[in-house]
Amino acid sequence: MLKEFREFALRGNMVDLAIGIIIGAAFSGLVQSIVNDIIMPIIGRITGGIDFTNKYIQLAGDPQPTLDAARKAGATIAYGNFLTLVINFIIIAWILFMIVKGMNTMKRQQKADPAPAATPEDVALLREIRDLLATRK
Repeated sequence: MLKEFREFALRGNMVDLAIGIIIGAAFSGLVQSIVNDIIMPIIGRITGGIDFTNKYIQLAGDPQPTLDAARKAGATIAYGNFLTLVINFIIIAWILFMIVKGMNTMKRQQKADPAPAATPEDVALLREIRDLLATRK
């Protein structure tokens, strides 16, 4: 049973999947940093510093100054957090699209510039004979 588990755990696909998950977690941190530390401050500057996370519509009770107080007071639609997550999703999707597009461009360039194939030995020998015969005339 231990041998079977070892074969299962060390199977090529399983190791590739584990590596993909680890790299994905690291990449997720990188993308989150790009969004939170670079892009969102720019968007905040453009929108005049509006913080969408605390935007809400109170459906019941008296109007409250904060989202937490409004939630305690009654039914509340907290649309601001949803808007923030939608903006983050769009930004992250755009960044991933640009990365994948760049990778695909590099792959196409590699395929477009293949090294010339070596001439087979018999073809090279026949060309040499042809050239020798052409010089004798």
